[in-house]
Amino acid sequence: MDEKTVATLTQKALAARSNAYAPYSRFLVGAALITEDGQVFSGCNVENAAYPEGVCAEAGAISAMVAAGGSRKIATIMVAGKGPAPCLPCGGCRQKIREFATQRTCVLVVDENGTELFKDDLHALLPHSFGPENLETGADENPA
Repeated sequence: MDEKTVATLTQKALAARSNAYAPYSRFLVGAALITEDGQVFSGCNVENAAYPEGVCAEAGAISAMVAAGGSRKIATIMVAGKGPAPCLPCGGCRQKIREFATQRTCVLVVDENGTELFKDDLHALLPHSFGPENLETGADENPA
C-alpha cells in the first residue's frame, strides 16, 4: 500500500476518532477503510448506556461502505485508538471485516498521533475463519 493511501486512511480514522461518542469508557476509536475500487469510508465508536448496545468504529465504517453501494471488498482497514497498545478489532469486528475481506485485506492500527502500531493481514487476526463461502448461499466468495 502506498504512503498516500496510508496517510489518507490515517487522517480519516483520526478525524472519525475525534467524533466518537464514548461518555462511559472515554476510549475514543475511529476507523477508516478503503475498498478495492478506491472508495474510503469511516466510522467511530458510539456507546450507549446499555453497554452491549454500543457500536464499534469498524462496524460503523463497514455500514457506511454497504450503505453507499459499490464495491464491498475491503482492501485495507485502519483503526485509530489511544496509547502504546494497538487497539485491535474485537472478535465481532474481526468477523464483520471478514465478511467483506479478500485474501489480501490488510489491518492497520495507529495510536492517537497516527503512529503505526500494527500491520498485518486479516488472516493473522482471524485464522481458520468462517465466511460466506462456507455457506451454500450463492454469496460472493471472499476468503480471508
